[in-house]
Amino acid sequence: MALFHLSWSEIGQHVVNGITLGSIYALIALGYTMVYGILKFINFAHGEILMMGAYAGYFFYMALNGEGVSSLSLFLFLLAMIGSMLVSATLGVIVEKLAYKPLRTAPRLAPLLSAIGVSIILSNLAAFLFGTKSKRLDYPFPNETILLGNVAITPHQILIVVSALVLMVALKLFVDYSKLGKAMRATSQNMNVAKLMGINTDFIISLTFAIGSALAAAAGMLVALEIKIYPTMGTLAGLKAFVAAVFGGIGNITGAMIGGVLLGVIETFGVAVLGIPQGLRDTVAFTILIFVLLFRPSGLLGKKEKEKV
Repeated sequence: MALFHLSWSEIGQHVVNGITLGSIYALIALGYTMVYGILKFINFAHGEILMMGAYAGYFFYMALNGEGVSSLSLFLFLLAMIGSMLVSATLGVIVEKLAYKPLRTAPRLAPLLSAIGVSIILSNLAAFLFGTKSKRLDYPFPNETILLGNVAITPHQILIVVSALVLMVALKLFVDYSKLGKAMRATSQNMNVAKLMGINTDFIISLTFAIGSALAAAAGMLVALEIKIYPTMGTLAGLKAFVAAVFGGIGNITGAMIGGVLLGVIETFGVAVLGIPQGLRDTVAFTILIFVLLFRPSGLLGKKEKEKV
């Protein structure tokens, strides 16, 4: 196999690139897996929440920093990211209240179709409000390549991996050890029993949407430094993150993190080893989805993890 013809430096480079890409997938996948863990449906508008978060972050950053790079640019970028997370969290809650809550007792197809409708509405709304011309978010620092031996890494890649790691660890600690996190786990295991125990499940569901949407906005800001911001930017990113969530075991937070990173690494090596053209690299993710559905529909951790959110 061509893998054995790669040098160690080439393998290291693909690992770095794959982990970077996978960190983005993992952040987005958490929103899918958290909502599915509680409501057992797929929020196909999640990618558009990411897109709205990227737009919000862009406008916040331009208002705070403008064009150019200064010593405060990175701090202002992180401040803009927090602002975008708040906007997306609010948007996620509004969508849940208006489009999903009234359909909780309806057949599962109804909220699924509602999610597709929300996705289209948000894309069109963004095109109407912000125009179809893409916007570019400049790096808040000189993005010069750093060499670690023969492996190249950029400050942007470091920012993505560190930000994703901090957010994922914070989420895991919140779900495992906080009172609200325990309420989320109880709601995911049995909503009716959770109600009898005095848990406000409506609030917990809204909180789940808010957290998942905020993480998607952070991913949108991070990826917006590499690609341009446009109304349909969240569609493919959302679908691939959904694959990552299924790969890791949808409904399982740890599985979504592992699935996202593995998907990024496999996709990167798939392109390099199999010689898949860049224009066809998305086939790797959806081929994985088909194999997972055929041979392990519960995903890597779908049966082993007891705690689901």
